[in-house]
Amino acid sequence: MAIQVIATAFPEVKIIEPKVFGDARGFFYESFNAREFGEKVAPCVEFVQDNHSRSVKGVLRGLHYQIEHPQGKLVRVVSGEVFDVVVDIRRGSPNFGKWEGVYLSADNKRQLWVPPGFAHGFCVTSDTAEFLYKTTDYWYPEHERSLLWNDPALGIQWPVDGEPSMAAKDLAGKPLDAAEVYL
Repeated sequence: MAIQVIATAFPEVKIIEPKVFGDARGFFYESFNAREFGEKVAPCVEFVQDNHSRSVKGVLRGLHYQIEHPQGKLVRVVSGEVFDVVVDIRRGSPNFGKWEGVYLSADNKRQLWVPPGFAHGFCVTSDTAEFLYKTTDYWYPEHERSLLWNDPALGIQWPVDGEPSMAAKDLAGKPLDAAEVYL
């Protein structure tokens, strides 16, 4: 796989750049290799579910997490571009309430490792985007929570003009000071 791992503001969150082999015919790269992921990103991680979403420009999904059965996520974009955001919601963390955002796109082929303990969301910055992610636990709707995307306490600098298009559950997200978080 020959990935390059790039640090973020959070020691646990990693940007992954794969080695891409390209020529006039197109390109090839390994999008996931369990051995290399375990050695360079996060040991002893097992993925149990793959998800695929398609969204149009101006859609904002998140900030999601599961209060029980927390999920680690390995996320990437295979068409278009998104601004991807993680928020540390581990109350005992020195980074509690801080966020980081990165652009993921079909062109840059970057992936982001979002470990359990972080809320996650993204907004679409291209006309459309297809977003793939692997999770370390299954989706349990009764345990899913949403942080309020525009909570002033978080101060996330979303690259959106006006109000984004969102699901009702995300519009009803809780501000950090009222949200269930990890200890």
